Amino acid sequence: AWRPRPAYRFTVENSIYLAPDATGKGLGSALLGALIEAAALAGKRRMIAVVADSDAAAASLALHRRFGFVDAGRLTAVGHKHGRWIDTVLMEKELEAGG
Repeated sequence: AWRPRPAYRFTVENSIYLAPDATGKGLGSALLGALIEAAALAGKRRMIAVVADSDAAAASLALHRRFGFVDAGRLTAVGHKHGRWIDTVLMEKELEAGG
């Protein structure tokens, strides 16, 4: 679930992490596609992605957009990585019932 409260039980958040040597091989696409299908089959209605807005995350943002995720908002300076504050981009996708 995206949030622990019952009102959000039909919304899920995805997270995909790949080792640096595993990128660029279509694994992210395969995993995200499988997650979307599994969530829809489980009766979920919306999927959320929270992506750090950094040069390193450009591929993740592009991947989510290719799968139909749209930008839903931005949180400014909410994360701290590698000695600097980072923004996050909130993205969302409506899921089709039954996959």
